[in-house]
Amino acid sequence: MSSLLLLLLILLLPLAIAEPLRPGFYAETCPEAELIVRDVMRKSMIREPRSVASVMRFQFHDCFVNGCDASLLLDDTPTMLGEKLALSNINSLRSFEVVDEVKDALEKVCPGVVSCADIIIMASRDAVVLTGGPNWEVKLGRKDSLTASQEDSNNIMPSPRANASLLINLFERFNLSIKDLVALSGTHSIGQGRCFSIMFRLYNQSGSGKPDPAIEPVYREKLNQLCPVGVDENVTGDLDATPRIFDNQYFKDLVSGRGFLNSDQTLFTFPKTRNYVNLFSQNQLAFFEAVVEGMIKLGDLQSGRPGEIRRNCRITNSQAMDLCSNVDGQRHIMLTEAV
Repeated sequence: MSSLLLLLLILLLPLAIAEPLRPGFYAETCPEAELIVRDVMRKSMIREPRSVASVMRFQFHDCFVNGCDASLLLDDTPTMLGEKLALSNINSLRSFEVVDEVKDALEKVCPGVVSCADIIIMASRDAVVLTGGPNWEVKLGRKDSLTASQEDSNNIMPSPRANASLLINLFERFNLSIKDLVALSGTHSIGQGRCFSIMFRLYNQSGSGKPDPAIEPVYREKLNQLCPVGVDENVTGDLDATPRIFDNQYFKDLVSGRGFLNSDQTLFTFPKTRNYVNLFSQNQLAFFEAVVEGMIKLGDLQSGRPGEIRRNCRITNSQAMDLCSNVDGQRHIMLTEAV
């Protein structure tokens, strides 16, 4: 059997509808999977502390768009516009290379076993744990999607300008409660945001030509210095006062009018969400319990469509096969010409 045919058989295994998710899914097929993911995430955090927060964002931007299927990770093709360049993702999501590193490490130990979709879920949990947040058992067994949709991402994912009312409606579409919304917003306890996301808050809130009155004055001056008019809008600022520690400081900041994003601060100014902000600002354990519940519920979102276990998180297995065929074809031509 030729190496090309063998690779074809491996890559094009029968596609299957995802089976029920469960903890310990890889206990027999890849018992080291969760340890490998955490090890790569730990090394990434040492190399660049911000990276783990960036990877954690993937769970939100992936799961809301047609379920947790790693569609977010697919690169564009001549016939498909992927989700990386969607309005809420372009120039915002980063650290895709960390997932590549995790996948490479897993493929060396358990080739063709662990899905990219499950990597996102495990890595998101590990981002929380490694920065001081709660630990929990993740349910695994997802398949990777065969396609992605920039249009769906644009239609679903909110902008930083979104207010609490819009976010409540979005979460309700996925059977996520107001409590889930506030708790999951608390994942902004770690990481940074861009000036691009707050320029309107600082200089033209609601088209008024004035700053958002909800911003505490001293904090607003700090943001003005970070993001003056004409600044490179990719400059970043901390999402809360302790951006490398997963804690309830985010909620304390909202109560004080020091929320970085408009979508964050309105959780305190909006009556339906304010009580949870107050609760979590005063009770870190309540926040930790709620965020674990919310992350599990978010991870349960599935499309129900056929999928596969990608060998490369950026391309489908059929695309990988096409690339291999083209390389082999070019090699054959070169050998023939040499003869």
